[in-house]
Amino acid sequence: MTVYYVNSATGSDRNGGTGQNSAFATLSKVESLKLKPGDSVLLAKGSVFNEQFDIKYSGSDSAPIKIGSYGTGAAPVIHSSGDGIHSLYASNIVIENLKISNTGGAGIYGGSVTNWTVRDVEIAKTGLSENAGAVTFRSSKNVTVEDSKISGVKGDGFWIEKVAGIKLLNNTVTSASGSTADAVQMNDSSNILIRGNHLDQTHADSPKGVIALVRPVNAVVEDNTLTGGGFGISAQAGKNVAIRDNDISGYHGYSWSFAVGLGDQGNTRDYDISGNHIHDGAWGVAVSGPSGASYTRTNIKVHDNVFDDLSQAALKVDRPASGSFTNNTIETGTKATAISPSIVDAHTFTVSGNKTVANVETTLTAADTKVAAATEVSADSAVVAVHDNLKIFTDNSEAHRGNLLDNDSSDNDTQVLRRFGDETVGKHGLTLTGEYGDIHVDREGNYAYTLDETKLPDHSGHVSESFSYGINDGTSHHSDGDTLTVFIHLDGLLS
Repeated sequence: MTVYYVNSATGSDRNGGTGQNSAFATLSKVESLKLKPGDSVLLAKGSVFNEQFDIKYSGSDSAPIKIGSYGTGAAPVIHSSGDGIHSLYASNIVIENLKISNTGGAGIYGGSVTNWTVRDVEIAKTGLSENAGAVTFRSSKNVTVEDSKISGVKGDGFWIEKVAGIKLLNNTVTSASGSTADAVQMNDSSNILIRGNHLDQTHADSPKGVIALVRPVNAVVEDNTLTGGGFGISAQAGKNVAIRDNDISGYHGYSWSFAVGLGDQGNTRDYDISGNHIHDGAWGVAVSGPSGASYTRTNIKVHDNVFDDLSQAALKVDRPASGSFTNNTIETGTKATAISPSIVDAHTFTVSGNKTVANVETTLTAADTKVAAATEVSADSAVVAVHDNLKIFTDNSEAHRGNLLDNDSSDNDTQVLRRFGDETVGKHGLTLTGEYGDIHVDREGNYAYTLDETKLPDHSGHVSESFSYGINDGTSHHSDGDTLTVFIHLDGLLS
């Protein structure tokens, strides 16, 4: 495992490159080496490299190749008439603590790569000649981009295509401009996690939006702040998509502009849209599609969101769809729903339990207080379980209203929880096994968490695990779900 140093100001390609006082001068010199698993290439802070950096070799799962920086001062900068960093087929790569700017192509381009992590990288003014995505991955597996900043680029902030296992975590994208630019464009990808990002298209020169997910499979978009653009999240033709706890605002420009839109590019199934604050825009959630298309839109749940300051309705459903709009909060002056009469008559999209309030800020403040209280309690105890009353509601009858374990409509005194195989709720309740322990829930809705300390990781801090479920009573399916989360504070347990 060798560390190579590169310093554009004081280095020389005649040096050996293995010490700070014998650093190389150029990235092309590094490219001439056959890097091995565990090797690192460190660029001197304050250096400027006017060349594309090609990564040709692979690390291993336990010993990735790392590209980073050393020294003090400003992060090293890569400029290029092509891509900043370019790679085909390389695996197990970590890129961190760099800046890439003023490139003709992408800031980072990876094609057919596996197990890449990009962290703490700043990308600005890329795609100047190609209108390329600032960060582009195609036909790849297991890619994570975290804690990075993208600004003032031409083209999409992220362009992701056919990637299995993609995580975008705690990044910032500001003003991705161009005729086809979104902050995030993701096509035909699966096992997606977009969490904790700040994506702002308010001042972008683009007719498009913030997040465009085309044919996503198994996607979670949560805890993001999305601002501006022609739309917030376009999640079309997907399967098993959760959009939750986001703040989506400032999307304008079109009569159809929406915070969350789905259903117009293919079949759409199993969407959970919950806990979002949607405001300062046109439509809230739009379930729509082209006239004459025979797409299916099945099991679309929109619940526990807050809507305010919308010029159109919180919910639009103007094409055949099944789902529910429940327990949402709508500020006075915002229309709750715009559902086509034929869908109302078909009774496939139910509306219940929603409330109108004069000022949503009161509701949001109350929710924040509840979260703060739960956090305070968890800090005082080694193991704390927090839940939201374990309630489920069916789409087509009143039979199951009430506590999950009341079980008041099942002929055989059993309800099967779909996501946990053969587990059932019977006379003695249900036990669900998690990563660190088991949760047992009795028929009255009381619960107990039993921790298996032998399963705990060997680091300090806290970990958490969640249990979620849907219901099938044997004759009809109820996809409404709930979540029970357990926070385990290792410091309290191990001290």
